[in-house]
Amino acid sequence: MRLGVLDVGSNTVHLLVVDAHRGAHPTPMHSEKSVLRLAEQITPGGELAKAGADELVTAVESAKESAARLGCEELMAFATSAVREAKNSAKVLARVAEKTGVELQVLSGTDEARLTFLAVRRWYGWSAGQLLVLDIGGGSLEVAMGRDEEPVLAESLPLGAGRTTRTRFRHDPPTRSELVATSAWLDDQLTDLTRKVTKWGEPDRVVATSKTFRSLARLTGAAPSAAGPRVRRTLTDTALRQLLAFVSRMPSADLAQLEGVSSSRAHQLVAGALVAQATMRALGVPELEICPWALREGVILRRLDHSNGADETGAALVGRFGAQEDR
Repeated sequence: MRLGVLDVGSNTVHLLVVDAHRGAHPTPMHSEKSVLRLAEQITPGGELAKAGADELVTAVESAKESAARLGCEELMAFATSAVREAKNSAKVLARVAEKTGVELQVLSGTDEARLTFLAVRRWYGWSAGQLLVLDIGGGSLEVAMGRDEEPVLAESLPLGAGRTTRTRFRHDPPTRSELVATSAWLDDQLTDLTRKVTKWGEPDRVVATSKTFRSLARLTGAAPSAAGPRVRRTLTDTALRQLLAFVSRMPSADLAQLEGVSSSRAHQLVAGALVAQATMRALGVPELEICPWALREGVILRRLDHSNGADETGAALVGRFGAQEDR
């Protein structure tokens, strides 16, 4: 079957279309995204601004039309931290549903961690042993750990690259004092996570997903995306430290010119690198591998697992075009 997954994140609205069936490897057929930066359109009162809600409606409608044009049998649509934390999220979601017929399911941070972990487990298989999975998004940091497909630990912390940029930096590039203070602050924020992860013993493999980690790995010498998803890519603490010394002195306009850095995320690259460095330091991780599968693939895999039955997450995310006519 052909499935569409619509991911409404802090930075982008991303549609991924795959051909897949239960027990098979999902094959990507199409990908498109709209840069909305919803997290930056939250008002001082904590609501998503009308302009942001308008843009979201337009982006969702466009993605729905693309999915229908490409022959998707189902469209699974979900939103993460930016919409989840907006005080007017219920009103925004109702408006999206009314205008587009697409009902966005808001994922909790824990569900993000669980579904991302599932994707990583399927990518590496059982031989990977105990996995420790890290994912830096725009609004949050997800961490999951375990030996099975369901992690024994699934945590979400408000330490995303975009959020850290907005709340910790006042200059572009950030000043030396901002960098030092943010690094110390991150160490403090991660103390409890260190205790929780240590409780479950040493991981056999540490894996990272997300655009932030992929960009950092690319900037430290990992193969470009053109080399394909199966090329082994890693990020070391030494390379990350050297990279930070370089990029932390550059304004975001210059960072956007670097290979592997998108213009929409360049302004949060330094904060993302600091979060990555602090997390690796807190967990005692000198090197991690980059996995090409993440949350969207986890949603797809969970849906396929339950293609002949109901599932509390997968079923809630599934929306059939037959039930999504404009109201």
